[in-house]
Amino acid sequence: MRHYGLIGRKLGHSFSAKFFTAKFQSEGVDADYQLYELESIGLLPKLMADYRLDGFNVTIPYKESIMPYLDELTTEAREVGAVNCVAYRDGKLVGHNTDITGIEASLHWLDLSEQCKALVLGSGGASKAVQYVLRKLGIEYMVVSREKSRGDITYDELSHEIIASHHLIINTTPLGMHPDIESTPDIDYTALTSSHRVFDLVYNPATTEFLRRSKEQGAMTMGGIMMLQTQAIASWHFWNKAMEE
Repeated sequence: MRHYGLIGRKLGHSFSAKFFTAKFQSEGVDADYQLYELESIGLLPKLMADYRLDGFNVTIPYKESIMPYLDELTTEAREVGAVNCVAYRDGKLVGHNTDITGIEASLHWLDLSEQCKALVLGSGGASKAVQYVLRKLGIEYMVVSREKSRGDITYDELSHEIIASHHLIINTTPLGMHPDIESTPDIDYTALTSSHRVFDLVYNPATTEFLRRSKEQGAMTMGGIMMLQTQAIASWHFWNKAMEE
């Protein structure tokens, strides 16, 4: 049997185990998928020694801090600067980023205009994947962060006028994720209009407070389910490729 899983600090919100268990059953694959909560990324070597996973996904807050623990990185992971998918191959841990596949698919569905400018809320590992895709698509963007050193502007500097002139707003923070479903990015929602496209990477709940408030202003909204499913399938392809090499 092959063994896969998800590592992160708090995983009670995750749908990954259910998704992969169903996928393995539908394809007749002899494999399982478990959730592994780690208090620190420094516990990764012990996890691998105890369970010897064939592959695993990585979520908050370890998408960046895991990188020093890996033996190799794919070109995409190196360029993004974050990892959400790891394969164990020939005794080595190889890091990849499948978030970019899910983000691209989601942005394509939003049918963006060529002149669209974006605001990226948050500056962590998921934000880095979003920034990579926006650069690839030629979309101008600004990163909004709590710390000025990690972004272009802070939330205090995010004015009504800036929001009004950036018609794509992407939340890469965990705000609004179950169980803290009432939390939401601190922005001026009255600046949103029917011309705005609002994308939340959070997928549980399907409609976050961020999306609800945005929709009230007439914005077109999208949650993180498509991204979750697309990046999960891309992870499975990466693991299979690693097994074949």
